[in-house]
Amino acid sequence: MMYDDTIAAIATPPGEGGIGIVRISGKDALLILERIFVPARPGSWKPYRMRYGHVVDRNGTSIDEALAVFMRGPRSFTAEDTVEISVHGGPLVVEQVLQQALAAGARAANPGEFTMRAFLNGRIDLAQAEATLDIITARTTAALALAEAQLGGWLSHELHRIRGLLMDPLAYCTALVDFPEDDVETQDITTLLTAAVRSLDALVATAQQGVIYRQGARATLVGRPNAGKSSLLNALLRIDRAIVTPIPGTTRDTLEETANLEGVPVVLTDTAGIVESADPVERLGVERSRRAVALADLLLLVVDGSTLPAADDDEIVALTRGRRTVLAVNKIDLIEGDDAMRERVASLECAYERLRGAPFDATVAVSALTGQGLDVLGATVARLLLGESPPADGRLVTNVRHRDALARAADHARDALNGVRRGVSPDLLAVDLTAAINAIGEVTGETVGDDLLHAIFSRFCIGK
Repeated sequence: MMYDDTIAAIATPPGEGGIGIVRISGKDALLILERIFVPARPGSWKPYRMRYGHVVDRNGTSIDEALAVFMRGPRSFTAEDTVEISVHGGPLVVEQVLQQALAAGARAANPGEFTMRAFLNGRIDLAQAEATLDIITARTTAALALAEAQLGGWLSHELHRIRGLLMDPLAYCTALVDFPEDDVETQDITTLLTAAVRSLDALVATAQQGVIYRQGARATLVGRPNAGKSSLLNALLRIDRAIVTPIPGTTRDTLEETANLEGVPVVLTDTAGIVESADPVERLGVERSRRAVALADLLLLVVDGSTLPAADDDEIVALTRGRRTVLAVNKIDLIEGDDAMRERVASLECAYERLRGAPFDATVAVSALTGQGLDVLGATVARLLLGESPPADGRLVTNVRHRDALARAADHARDALNGVRRGVSPDLLAVDLTAAINAIGEVTGETVGDDLLHAIFSRFCIGK
């Protein structure tokens, strides 16, 4: 599908800023630029050279001084003729420039339409297009690096290689089916199929970590009132996000904020102390706390290291049974001496494990007040969420859609491999091989439908 119209949109975020950019793409991009932009010095437009001048309305009245550049397709992001006009970043002036572009013949772009044109025009494949969105939404440097690597094409290149491993067996099976009377030379396709299955399985195996880096995970802090949950949340965030007082029960509702823990975006949820109460507001807070616990990928059981377990701890500890949990022994700054601190932590660990009926996944001594142990706690949470260290080359499948498509591709390729070993007929092998290749194509965009394209690009912002 090729577009034959010209689109325009504001390419910078809404609100005030130092600069605002209006982007125009399509066959009439240069013509529209010439209608609304008057260069300070006359002359023809040369691609990729910035020119100074003024954006004007139909009457020739200046709207704003501006810089403009023309990029000739296919050497542009969309692979079409593209124009970018940079003006002062006030919302009104940028909107007026856009309106002039629309009045001069452009159509308002839909969300993600510039990137969709780049995909449809063959400049990038679908995996790279989705990586563009991942770069925009990345919340940590690790997630950004993964998105940039995918935009660079590593996943696309790997899938192209795996597709090649499957195409030869498919061609062989198709030849056996279509030309049964010809003497088709016998081939052993098990080696190619085995390599394809291993490669697909390896990609799918990276998705558990990759999806966490891209989408993040949830960790909920639970514990008695005044155990220091809110203080620990603030310390992990490095900002005073939660209200902290010496009065038990200060936190009456759940509070969420995202922390960067070893490159993993973790949504930390501070909860109200889970205790029986006659106060209806406090009871609502406790109920929300229980829901936050149910949604969490990991729990942080925060206990006061300066006190012994209390009678009402059993109900709180019960929430962690069967769940991945870190015991965070807080307020260790109140314990004098390293030996005494270690003994207290070990004693509390044993006491709470008896209440829990099972060991914790990890125990970390921390002080929200002094910061002691915070780095260890953050690294521990990240390690437990990721499961293991990421690969050295940093190549991870980060998209759930990609993971599911590649898992299906691996299953179909495995079925074909097992079918060869069992002597299944070539026509049935071809069905599985075609399904595997089509599943790979869902990632790169070679076999994707219009409905899926619309769903993917509708998540983009207008102007990108």
